[in-house]
Amino acid sequence: MPKLLFIRYKKSRNILEGGEQGSQKNHDALCALLGEENVDTIYIHDETRKRSVPDYARGAFWFPFGYYFGLTPKRVKAIVAKAADYDFLYIDRSVFGIIAREARKAGYKGRIVAFFHNVEKIYFDAKLSGKPWRGIITRCADRNDAFCCRYADRIIALNDRDSSLIEKFYGRKADVLLPVMFRDRCERETYPSEMTSPKPACLFLGAYFAANNEGIEWFVRNVYPYVNVSLRIVGKGMERLRGSDWLTPDIELISDAPSLEPYFEEADIMILPIFKGSGMKVKTCESLMHGKNIIASDEAWEGYELDYAKAGGRCNSAQEFIDCIKEFEASPRPRFNQYSRSVFLEKYCETLAPEKFRTALFG
Repeated sequence: MPKLLFIRYKKSRNILEGGEQGSQKNHDALCALLGEENVDTIYIHDETRKRSVPDYARGAFWFPFGYYFGLTPKRVKAIVAKAADYDFLYIDRSVFGIIAREARKAGYKGRIVAFFHNVEKIYFDAKLSGKPWRGIITRCADRNDAFCCRYADRIIALNDRDSSLIEKFYGRKADVLLPVMFRDRCERETYPSEMTSPKPACLFLGAYFAANNEGIEWFVRNVYPYVNVSLRIVGKGMERLRGSDWLTPDIELISDAPSLEPYFEEADIMILPIFKGSGMKVKTCESLMHGKNIIASDEAWEGYELDYAKAGGRCNSAQEFIDCIKEFEASPRPRFNQYSRSVFLEKYCETLAPEKFRTALFG
């Protein structure tokens, strides 16, 4: 059986963020396809140990030369040397495209596969809005995406939008589209039968991140005062929002929850007002998996193929969000949305991923 070297961003100490959940899905799918014993992993970052001042200094120094944080010429050379013993070099984030370039320059004979979680220069432009160092990081990400397109044998993107943008910027479409998927954690014999409340319990889920922060602030300022709902904000690092002038005392803020399951169970509606970004939103897939009513913007629905009205609603203006929520207030419906759950099982369940990777590796 062929052997694969999996290049991964970081080993997390506890809660996996959206991108790392996607990486875990990719890892599990490749293990299912090739066998766990044939997949070895290199983590660029290990969050279980504290980074030193020299680590940060080296990262800052090499960024302008195309080495994304955590990489140096010495480290890339070591990775390339290790890759020589593997049939496949799989680069899970396109920001590490310099590894593909150096592997080819060193005469690597195997197949290089690169996964685009986003079009990274768009992602970082949104993530680092207003930061003085944005240009340095965006240029580094841009160079590495270009390296992936030039040196990888196969590139994988999440959706048609990203594939088209990759072609626009780098002259190459994705070879395989592999949307966000989740391992099914919600299979059970019976599902909740409760109806949504006349005062719906709304849940915003997302880590502390510019696009998430701006989206929920917009919602609280422009929608929340005009609807009769309760609102929870749950996500990694969201404690940093506490004290914001727009965060009213009646909004519950939960940061770094060890499990999201109770919050999904108690939510009548998932609220996803996201207006910037790239790739696909992991929180949307997770909400489908839990069979939730979902009211989301175009960006939050990007890449998902379904009837938005059956799942909850597709809204982009304040008035659209208000009107959609008021429909829930006036006409309660099942808290468990069977349609959302069926879409997840049909299109976004992790069990579908190995065959997509088979095409990427052997097609």
